[in-house]
Amino acid sequence: MKLTRYALTLIAAAALAGCGSAVKLDEPAPVKDISTAPPVNNTSQGSTAAVADSAVKTVSLDEQLSQQVRDKRVVYFDFDSDVVKEEYRPLVELHAKRLNNNRKLALNLEGHTDERGGREYNLALGQRRAEAVAKSLTLLGVQASQVEAVSFGKERPAVQGSGEEAWAKNRRVELKDK
Repeated sequence: MKLTRYALTLIAAAALAGCGSAVKLDEPAPVKDISTAPPVNNTSQGSTAAVADSAVKTVSLDEQLSQQVRDKRVVYFDFDSDVVKEEYRPLVELHAKRLNNNRKLALNLEGHTDERGGREYNLALGQRRAEAVAKSLTLLGVQASQVEAVSFGKERPAVQGSGEEAWAKNRRVELKDK
């Protein structure tokens, strides 16, 4: 029994001794100062000619995103539907990225329908379509104050005429800068 206590005491003492030499985690690691190091010579074949500074063009992410969305401003819908189709997800994500990059930008989301149906019904459907796009944008981090959903119903057709080809072009939400 005494031998077991003695062995446990030795193990505990060894463990404590080992902890004393451990690295302390709250102390910063030493850092080598390289600010006075000589510059690296990037010339080939031992030449001492100076390397010309390359001009790096500054790229504005805001301008880049604005260029990318320039021709991508319409989301089309199925007949009597306010569901944003999967094929328009990249377009909505691109606009969300642009709006999240610059919180000063804002969009009017103009909902439209084809000529079928009553005036009131089409105004409501156009509003639901615009709000569906607005919700998609806000789910991607866009501030609600950056988007405004409005409906024009069937009052502003993109294409005149009756027939599925014209109607399909009129069932849309246009994303316009404020």
